[in-house]
Amino acid sequence: MRHPIQITNHPIRFLLYLEWILLIITALVELLKLPFPMLPRSPLLNLVCLVVFGLMGLRLPTNKPIYKILYSAAEIGVIVLASIVGHIRLLQLMLIILVVRNCFIFEFQGRLMMTGFAVILFLMKQMVRFQHHGLRHRPPFRPPPVFRAPPTGLIPERLLFILLTSVFIFVLVLIVLQLLVDAVLSERKSREELAKANAQLRHYALRIEDIATLQERNRIAREIHDSLGHSLTVFNLHLEAALRLLQSDPAEAKEFILEAKQLGKTALNDVRQSVASLRLNPLQEQSLENAIASLIDDFQKSTAISPKCHLHLKRSIPADIKIAVYRIVQEGLTNIFKYANPTEVDIQIQTAATDLQLIIKDNGIGFSLNQNTTGFGLQGMRERTQALGGTFKIETAPGAGCKIIAHFPLPKV
Repeated sequence: MRHPIQITNHPIRFLLYLEWILLIITALVELLKLPFPMLPRSPLLNLVCLVVFGLMGLRLPTNKPIYKILYSAAEIGVIVLASIVGHIRLLQLMLIILVVRNCFIFEFQGRLMMTGFAVILFLMKQMVRFQHHGLRHRPPFRPPPVFRAPPTGLIPERLLFILLTSVFIFVLVLIVLQLLVDAVLSERKSREELAKANAQLRHYALRIEDIATLQERNRIAREIHDSLGHSLTVFNLHLEAALRLLQSDPAEAKEFILEAKQLGKTALNDVRQSVASLRLNPLQEQSLENAIASLIDDFQKSTAISPKCHLHLKRSIPADIKIAVYRIVQEGLTNIFKYANPTEVDIQIQTAATDLQLIIKDNGIGFSLNQNTTGFGLQGMRERTQALGGTFKIETAPGAGCKIIAHFPLPKV
């Protein structure tokens, strides 16, 4: 249920101020003494009607139809009283305010009825005024001729022209005001819908981020269980074997100890990688170049393969894109180490005027796109890229190596 329209939540505050200005002008005109003849008037009654009419505009009903009908009936009653009994001078201003108010209350049919009422009342009021003006100009002691045209025959035609012109202008003003109000209300409604859509998108983005974080944690937990757990189990078995052979075969025990040492080193590297993956900002205030160089150095120590790295960063890069590039390179090198079995690895990172391009290429065993694109690693890289408005592509085939291409849009400088 919608709340009533008041000063604090008025959709078009300018129209509310304009309404007050028009009412003040109408009240001032009521207090003036004009030199030309007018209909008998009741200025005090008209001022009371203006005050009541202005106070009614401080709260517009927008919920129950019965309230809308009663409110509009009360408005019409005040206007009719000021028009017929008080003969208010600037009736058209009150009718304009009536039509504008009902643009916020009713839909199209209700607005059309109010506009029709305003036009009919304005037309009737103008006809009464012109009739009164014509009677004032008729000679007082000579009745109007019956069998010949009066010498002042141009006066009724002129008055008719003025009447039609004033009604046409009044109708045109009402149509323009309604179109203006409809346009502003439609634009405001679009803004509200857009704000709701943005709020929903932010909510969905947070949920996706939570899901991605959970998936990332599950992946890291699985890797710790598979790699670190296996390494520590074998490490413990080697130490137990070394202890059993320490007295009987020291040379064999030494070999077991050396292998256990290597396993401990591997386990330590796995722990470091897991900690780096869990870190909120893996760059830790260091540049992207140094962070990528650290990943390459670790990869070289683990595989004895020295990746080629080409970095051409000609402009500044937002922090979120830096983190995404780092994570993709990290995940790409991890996948190459685990599955690709390559001899060459090439990393290219370069910026253009509007985007950043990342390419990770190896000459390993490759894989089939139809079978191996749903894992956490590749899916995580794709989601990171798309979350920043970028594009992600994989080019690979069994025995043909793998090429990962990611494009990130950069903000305009």
